[in-house]
Amino acid sequence: MIRAFFVTLVTFAYILIVGPPMLIHAWLTGNTDVLYRVGVRGASMALWLAGVRLEVHGLEKIPPDRAVIFMPNHQSNCDPPAIITILPPVLVMAKQEFFRVPVLGRGMRARGFIPVDRRNRERAIAAVEQAVAALKAGHSFLAFPEGTRSLDGRLQTFKRGVFMMAIKAGAPIVPISVSGGRKIMPKGEFVIRPGRVRITIHDPIPTAHFDLDERQTVIDLTRQAILTGLAPEEWPA
Repeated sequence: MIRAFFVTLVTFAYILIVGPPMLIHAWLTGNTDVLYRVGVRGASMALWLAGVRLEVHGLEKIPPDRAVIFMPNHQSNCDPPAIITILPPVLVMAKQEFFRVPVLGRGMRARGFIPVDRRNRERAIAAVEQAVAALKAGHSFLAFPEGTRSLDGRLQTFKRGVFMMAIKAGAPIVPISVSGGRKIMPKGEFVIRPGRVRITIHDPIPTAHFDLDERQTVIDLTRQAILTGLAPEEWPA
């Protein structure tokens, strides 16, 4: 608990100290690239303070020349910073609560991150359409198909919205397996245990030749790929 408190305190101090000048810079220049890089450095710092070591496989499978949707499983709060530090620049679909955090929320909106209200169907659909437009404009996304963290670390049922987004945009899906995160930051516990997170990036799954009626096929292909990079105790019960 002491480590968790320390990491949280330092991370929020970083956001409050570094964030406002970067927001002003982004507003004056109309460019959020520096803001994004500073955010990624903050994520790297938080992982280092937490004692999280990353073992990454498959970086060469990331398409270099087009927008894609990176879809990892979600075991703990260390997943998003771990993944975003190894990927090329991405936009993120995240639950709207994150956008209420002072400074952080403004930075996320300035960069083009999209809030998702899972309790309001109309707003959730609007968020998907906004993401489709961004994908077609050439922006890659990071989205967690489970929608929330797994309570026991096992792979959960996938939500359909992010797959509808991929098919509508004709954007490839890059499945990502994240293994070991729950041991570091279990859901429901304010604790951080140092350890290793293994991240495996899989071959892209094309979606251009699928229509919305075939969405379950795309879900199944993505799920099968992610399962190959998980430990047996992380498979669905």
